[in-house]
Amino acid sequence: MPEHPSQRLRVRVAGAVQGVGFRPFVYKLAREKGLQGWVANGMAGVELEVEGAPETLEHFLLALTRSAPPLARISGIEPLWLPLKGYRDFSIRESRQMGPPLALILPDVATCPACIRDITDPTNRRFRYPFTNCTNCGPRYSILHDLPYDRANTTMAAFPMCPACQTEFEKPTDRRFHAQPNACPACGPHLEWRSGAKSISGDEAFRAAVNTLARGDILGVKGMGGFQFLVDATQPEAITRLRARKHREEKPFALMVGSLAQAKTLCHIAPLEERLLMGPEAPIVLLRKRVGAGCDEVAPGNPSLGLMLPSTPLHHILLADFPRPVIATSGNLSEEPLCIGNDEAFERLGAIADAFLVHNRDIVRPVDDSVVRVLVGREQLLRRARGYAPFPIRMPSSVDGTLSVGGHMKNTVALGVGSELFLSQHVGDLASPLARDLQQQTVSDLTRLHKCEPVRVACDLHPDYASTQFADTLGLPVIPIQHHEAHLAACLGEHGLTGPCLGFCWDGTGYGRDGTIWGGEVFDVDAALHFRRVDHLRTFPLPGGERAAREGWRCAAGLLYEAYGPSAFARPRLRQLLPDPSLICAALERGINTPRTSSMGRFFDAVAALLGICPCSRYEGQAAARLEFAAREVPQPKPYPSGGLDWTPMLDAILGNLDDGEDVRVIAARVHATLAETVVTIARKSGRDRVVLSGGCFQNALLTEMIYGTLVSESIEVLIHQRVPPNDGGLAVGQAFLATPETV
Repeated sequence: MPEHPSQRLRVRVAGAVQGVGFRPFVYKLAREKGLQGWVANGMAGVELEVEGAPETLEHFLLALTRSAPPLARISGIEPLWLPLKGYRDFSIRESRQMGPPLALILPDVATCPACIRDITDPTNRRFRYPFTNCTNCGPRYSILHDLPYDRANTTMAAFPMCPACQTEFEKPTDRRFHAQPNACPACGPHLEWRSGAKSISGDEAFRAAVNTLARGDILGVKGMGGFQFLVDATQPEAITRLRARKHREEKPFALMVGSLAQAKTLCHIAPLEERLLMGPEAPIVLLRKRVGAGCDEVAPGNPSLGLMLPSTPLHHILLADFPRPVIATSGNLSEEPLCIGNDEAFERLGAIADAFLVHNRDIVRPVDDSVVRVLVGREQLLRRARGYAPFPIRMPSSVDGTLSVGGHMKNTVALGVGSELFLSQHVGDLASPLARDLQQQTVSDLTRLHKCEPVRVACDLHPDYASTQFADTLGLPVIPIQHHEAHLAACLGEHGLTGPCLGFCWDGTGYGRDGTIWGGEVFDVDAALHFRRVDHLRTFPLPGGERAAREGWRCAAGLLYEAYGPSAFARPRLRQLLPDPSLICAALERGINTPRTSSMGRFFDAVAALLGICPCSRYEGQAAARLEFAAREVPQPKPYPSGGLDWTPMLDAILGNLDDGEDVRVIAARVHATLAETVVTIARKSGRDRVVLSGGCFQNALLTEMIYGTLVSESIEVLIHQRVPPNDGGLAVGQAFLATPETV
């Protein structure tokens, strides 16, 4: 049979297809199939044209998705069949500046196995070179000024390639073909160790850095997305010094170790957790600590460790030279963003670090380490940054033109383009001017990189949040979204769903529609994404207002006063907790700075204080975390008598147990069992077959596991967060979802 005449096929590939070796992949595929045409980066992702027999072109289309490079993430392919042009060969063309801004920006990616082999091979010209990368790994988002992703649009433009690197860059069969950050010791960035006026460059900088760590000193390291502080985790006095200088008394630090084998000596690691540690995202993974593993000063009183493996060649080399666990924590001052510039770090961090290990490759934007864990067999992001941001969330409906500015704590921002929501990296708490400046810069980055001018801005309902006040300055229609509705909408949105469902949003505090402080809410959500508040935790006063978030004894005082009135202050346990019982009682009686709340987070704080587990928190969530850790030591606890979300019967039982001398771990476990049973009972009565769990309290793994296991066994679908954090880091997603014209 005669062959069908050749045809021309134009293809636009949208997704994360720039900087991952996609053009070389297309080049090789086209040559293998005997096709002619071209491929180029464009503002819409990757564009290409190929000519050949129709059957061959069809196989080519299938192979584009089935055999794409491992780091490529294709979100759409648009083929268009056209008349022949008569191409004679296949080439990679210069990037095209036309088309809509649909290209996805690849996150920074951890060092691939091939590059690790390069830096550990004494015969390789990149032996021990800390800026080695290829199309499968290295910096992307943190060095990008603008799209398309070409070297001229990155901070690597300052480093012209030497002939050897240029040859690799231009050779289609080379792993570094069109690897934009390609460099070597002859032409790329270089390393420097500095302490005061003393400076050491090149490979000797590693020796100086190792000596710094060995002395127990604090080393400031410029990583891929910003600075970190590193100290020897086996020297308690070094950790104490870091805590004192960073004003971080008890909050857990993350650990970095040089290998998976070393990680397994410290923690129990399941297969999915191993995949996370070894994957290209290389996040901090929360893992169960082994008995006798030590590192008690790293995470005091915590049965878990936040563990990560090296994510850059610099860290691989350093941890090979210093084969002990090191603390690796964010290089910033309290409530400030990461430092990214050398001079900035010397000035802002000089009182903390004894020495610095820096380099001369500029960082465009700070990108912190991501934090992830495995919960009920699923990956759950708790902080979304390096390795994940700024990949978009595909929403179930259009969010086009919507900018959302998140909350006040754990801030992130998001921009909608079509049905894709581009969620930023972790910005942080907006308490400092520098953090607020970073939020504004992040918004500017998103709109500029995606060439999308927003037409509306969504924010939190709370009028005093810095993010809300920022939204008011943008000159756009402002759509306030209730805090807890945004949490639940974020979970629905990341699953590509709307409703109907029953949503439990339990967290610290959020501004309620009635002007009170919410935080223990139950919503019925219909198919049109309309929220109806159907239940909530019984409210109680918070003496001292915002201070109660750190001083759990205030929550306990408010809880007991609500239940028993002034007579509660005659109880010996409460009098022992309070610094001035008469003053607190008078404030509650007169209603002076005692706002009412339905917050489940503050309820956990109250119980932790009553049990003596944590009367005051040194960091956010400490009291609830310690209550969970205590509860985990008791298998199959019996629930207390339940009053639904009226906690009075449970409180009566808790106080009775305390009077009888019951082990506080048993009480903590029974509290968890009671709350889990409450959720299950409300879910059963609702008639809904889908339940959504969101808010910071569902970072409590024990509580979530109890609820999930029971409901799933009863054929009720349970949605928990996976790619979007359950804490305030996910608010921007829910805000954008609820601010779209279809749902306003």
